[in-house]
Amino acid sequence: MNETLTQRIKIQQSESSRVHEVDFNNLQFGRIFGDHMFEQVYENGSWGEPVIKPYGSIEINPAMNVFHYGQAVFEGMKAFYQDENTINLFRLDEHHARFNRSCRRMCIPETEFETFVTALEELLRLDKNWVPKQMGTAFYIRPFIFASEDYLAARISDRYNYYIITSPVGAYYAEGFNPVSLSTPKGYVRAVVGGTGEAKTSGNYAASFLPAREAQQKGFTQVLWLDAKENKYIEEVGTMNIHFLINDTLVTPELTGSVLAGITRKSVMELAADWGYKVEERRISIDEVFETSKSGELKEVFGSGTAAVISPVGLIEHNGETIHIGSGSIGDFAQRLFDEITGIQYGKLEDKHGWVHSVKV
Repeated sequence: MNETLTQRIKIQQSESSRVHEVDFNNLQFGRIFGDHMFEQVYENGSWGEPVIKPYGSIEINPAMNVFHYGQAVFEGMKAFYQDENTINLFRLDEHHARFNRSCRRMCIPETEFETFVTALEELLRLDKNWVPKQMGTAFYIRPFIFASEDYLAARISDRYNYYIITSPVGAYYAEGFNPVSLSTPKGYVRAVVGGTGEAKTSGNYAASFLPAREAQQKGFTQVLWLDAKENKYIEEVGTMNIHFLINDTLVTPELTGSVLAGITRKSVMELAADWGYKVEERRISIDEVFETSKSGELKEVFGSGTAAVISPVGLIEHNGETIHIGSGSIGDFAQRLFDEITGIQYGKLEDKHGWVHSVKV
């Protein structure tokens, strides 16, 4: 921890806690928020004083730039209870690097890594009682930045607000470990190469809601996105990256500029390589997936992401044809990945890669 920076972050502690309102045995995702939040404002060409203050509403103006021109980025990460003195953060450097890549793509000023880390450490110390203790639960962390200049003009904003808020969470998908079902969309694309698909910017998600809703109305869990140019190469799921175990080879769609560079995605590939699997990061077509399913070579399909960690896929529909993967439960390989990643996150397994940043509380 940087003591100088810790002293520089102004802390306004909440007079009372709302943690007694939380039912930790029935946590939903993203419904209740911690006692404190981090705030920093960019104006006149630099970031101002960092502050941690009680969580609450913020004042907005109807002319605020973000509402009209969409300059906004965010990150999603988690903290994990190890013991009463230790809370773990997972792959902080990767999350911050991606946060800044998103900022660059959206013409938003980048943030300092030291400020990011120290703010998180201080938030965890202040709100340590909000971190759920059960395996499968976590303390979700949402850093985000938006253009806050009050000016109606289609140009880069001169002012930005940077926040970090937190939330105790349970499982992301209602299905839990029951395999999800996916359908390729008809007439929609998620992103194009050269666009904003590789950035965690708000508009990417808003644009995906309609096809996702249509898929859900047909009984599917989520959309399986194909590339925008040829409409044949798999890119990602609505809220996850995706992986295919074909015989003993892990195949993951490559980062073309339209696919989000998932932190869990990267961890999955690194662990698979450690375990001796062949790992291929390449283009994979929907036709190849269906063909390997019919031939028996497709062993498992699963999504990966911060929210769900690992989510098995049991069914894929494309152009009226359906394939079923596995036996209706999570596969052995996906289960092993889930156990390894969560074991590292909760401090139950050795962190051989140095992925965990432990905070003493």
